[in-house]
Amino acid sequence: MKFRSQVFKRAHEIARSTGKSFAICLVKAWECYRLKKAMLSNKVRFAYEKADGSLRYAWGTLKGELGIKGTGKGNLSTVAYFDIEANGFRSFRAGNLIRIY
Repeated sequence: MKFRSQVFKRAHEIARSTGKSFAICLVKAWECYRLKKAMLSNKVRFAYEKADGSLRYAWGTLKGELGIKGTGKGNLSTVAYFDIEANGFRSFRAGNLIRIY
C-alpha cells in the first residue's frame, strides 16, 4: 500500500472513531505517518493522550531487531511502537497523538 493511501485510510478511520472533521483527522494521520517514519531510523520523543485522559510522554523506536513475532495485519486506528523506557511494545490511538518532540 502506498503511503498516501495509508495516510488517507488512517484519516478516515480517525474520523469514524472520533467524529471530528476530516481536515483535523488528516492532520493527525500525517503526524502519525511522520512519527512512524522517524521511529524507523532513530529514537523519537512524543506525547499522546492515554485512554484514561492522562498525558503520556514516551521515547519510542521501530529501529533494528526488536524481536518482533507474528504475522498480524496492521491496524490503522492505532500506532504501535517499542517503548524504550518500559522495554516493551506499546500502542495508542492514532487520533490521540499530541506532539512529536
